[in-house]
Amino acid sequence: MRIAIGADHAGFEMKRDLAGFLAQAGHEVTDLGTHTTAPVDYPDIAEAVAQAIRNGQADRGVLLCGSGAGAAVAACKFPGVRAAVCHDAYSARQAVEHDDLNVLCLGSRVIGPALARVLAEAFLAASFSSDERHLRRLAKIDAIESRYSREG
Repeated sequence: MRIAIGADHAGFEMKRDLAGFLAQAGHEVTDLGTHTTAPVDYPDIAEAVAQAIRNGQADRGVLLCGSGAGAAVAACKFPGVRAAVCHDAYSARQAVEHDDLNVLCLGSRVIGPALARVLAEAFLAASFSSDERHLRRLAKIDAIESRYSREG
């Protein structure tokens, strides 16, 4: 799978570890920064990952910041991007199966690298169920996005 990964300075070390882990697992990983621990703004990194999803350069994305929350908020501003903070394997899997999550957000100050690997594996192994109830709910989300989008 093609994965776009990005982190702010707080998530830099965990991103580096996770990117290597995902590449070793056979995924095509594109590291969209940051590449140092110098302070950067998480919305810029979230935008890079969201654009990679939107333009088809990546199938899924992983974003890391201190809590995961800021990255998720920023990524969800992009039409077609469904991002969520997940700090347990059930949520990482279920959010894909039910909500068609395409960007996993992790908090490097909340979890450790071993759990980040487990969550990424659960996220990447999951597939959207396409059950009628989930399709109906996603259509409602898309309609809300369209009503309030400058593009829509």
